[in-house]
Amino acid sequence: MKYYQSLIALSIMEKIISSIRNEALMLEGLLNGLNELTWKAETSFKSWSPEIILSHLLYFDRMTIYSLNDLDKFNEEATFLFKTFASETNSLTRAQIVKDRLLIDSRSSMIAEWKASNQEMTNIFFNVEPDQRCQWFGPDMSARMFMVARYMETWSHSQAIYELLDERRHYTDDIEHIVDIGVKTFKWSFRNRKLDVPEIIPYIELISPTGETWSFNEINNEESIIGLASDFCHVVTQNRNIKDTELEVNGKISEHWMSIAQCFAGEPEDPPEQGERN
Repeated sequence: MKYYQSLIALSIMEKIISSIRNEALMLEGLLNGLNELTWKAETSFKSWSPEIILSHLLYFDRMTIYSLNDLDKFNEEATFLFKTFASETNSLTRAQIVKDRLLIDSRSSMIAEWKASNQEMTNIFFNVEPDQRCQWFGPDMSARMFMVARYMETWSHSQAIYELLDERRHYTDDIEHIVDIGVKTFKWSFRNRKLDVPEIIPYIELISPTGETWSFNEINNEESIIGLASDFCHVVTQNRNIKDTELEVNGKISEHWMSIAQCFAGEPEDPPEQGERN
C-alpha cells in the first residue's frame, strides 16, 4: 500500500512540475524575443518591465527552494520583505527593491539565473511528497500547492510580456491547475476583503484548450459561470476584467465573485479596468 501511494504521489508532483517546465520554456521563448529596449519597457501590469517580472519570478523561485532547504536564509529574506512592504506601498517600487536585492544587472545573467533556479526548484520538488508542509509568509502550504502557486505565477506574469510583444498566446490544458485554485478560492476572494461569504456557490462549466469540459459544483441555473477555461484563468489571476472576456456569468453572486476574484495570496487586489488589458 505504501508503494502504491508513493506512485500516486509521484504522479501528482510529476504532473504539476511538468506544467511548470512547459511554461518556463514558453516564457524563455518570449524572453528571447526581447531587446534591450523592450527588456526595460513598461508592461500593462502595474508598469512592471519584463526585467522586473523575471526578477520577481527568480526571487520567489529561490524563496521556494529556501523554504525547504535553508530555513535560516528563508527567514532572513522574509524579514527583508516584511520590512520592505511595511515601508513601501507602491507595487513597482516594492518590485524594484526586490530586483536590486538580487544584484544582477545584465539581461543575459538574469535569464540564466532564472532558468537555473527554476530547474533547481523543480528538481528538488519532484521527489517531495505532495502533502509535505512547506514554510511560507503566512500559513504553511503543501508541496503540491507550492508548485501550483509557482505555475500560476509564471503563467500569470508571462501574460504581460505577451501583451507587450503583441503575441498571441497558445493555451494548453496545463491551465487546469489555475482553474482548480480559481474555483477553490471562491470563499477566500470574499474573506480577503472582509465580505460575507455567500452561501450559494456558483456552478462552473468551462471548455479546456483541447475541447474537454471541466465542471465544478452542483448545477445551478440561477448562479453559474460558463465559457472558456482560459478566460476564467485570466479573471481569477486578474489579468482581465470580466467584461473583457466571453464568459457567460449568471446571477448576482457569480457577478460579484468575478468582479473581485483573486486566486493568489496577499492583500486584496483589484482587476484591471475594462479595456485596460485585452
